Amino acid sequence: MTAAGRTLRVSVRQGTDPDAPALLLMNGIGASLEVLQPFVDALGPRRSVIRFDVPGVGGSPRPVVPYNLATFGPVVGGMLSRLGIDEPVDVLGLSWGGGLAQHFAVQHRRRVRKLVLAATGTGALMIPAHPRVLSRMLTPRRHRDPEYARSIAGEIYGGTMRADPGRAAHVLHSASRLGPRRGYYYQLAAATGWSSLPFLRLIRQPTLVVAGDDDPIVPAVNARIMAKLIPDARLHLYSGGHIALITEAPELAPVIEEFLDG
Repeated sequence: MTAAGRTLRVSVRQGTDPDAPALLLMNGIGASLEVLQPFVDALGPRRSVIRFDVPGVGGSPRPVVPYNLATFGPVVGGMLSRLGIDEPVDVLGLSWGGGLAQHFAVQHRRRVRKLVLAATGTGALMIPAHPRVLSRMLTPRRHRDPEYARSIAGEIYGGTMRADPGRAAHVLHSASRLGPRRGYYYQLAAATGWSSLPFLRLIRQPTLVVAGDDDPIVPAVNARIMAKLIPDARLHLYSGGHIALITEAPELAPVIEEFLDG
């Protein structure tokens, strides 16, 4: 569908309870909406779940002009309107999507009921990963080359990927639709220079910050900072790495649903 001048590939899993707020998922960098399927499968059937591919990733066409988190927020809001959703939704942002989720919660506060921030940080102003890990993130190769993904999975994702790196390659590639390489760089550039640190106190929605104690990309100290600065936030620190929301979805989905239903 087209919203605010951008064309997006959108997926909606209809829930069984029309009174349950829909859950809007915002994905990590370079990942198509299929990557989140294990988490969607682990959720109960009562709530509707909305996913989308950002421009140039998965099945969404490459953007004609670049975008950033501020200009993309109205696109997400327009998508919800096109779907006929006027009531506030719950929003979960994973990694890069967590930055978009934070910005969206402030920019469109009336559209967001509760917020879940998973394996994410505050952008440019945060405790950074090791430079070697950051260098792996500058290219979409891990999304396109399963052998390469397997070789670096433990180093960049941590957690259970250290012992079983093949799982990371599987979840990133088994059902993914890969957009043009340029889409990854558009997404990378969209968050360049952005930070939520100056406006974390403006996030007024009840917020669950979910982080792994072995996340090489976003060290857990960032989650502690976010949970302290967001007025109505609590922290859930799990034993695992950056993509546990996908690889260990059956363990984390109940934690998130308990927060959303509480």
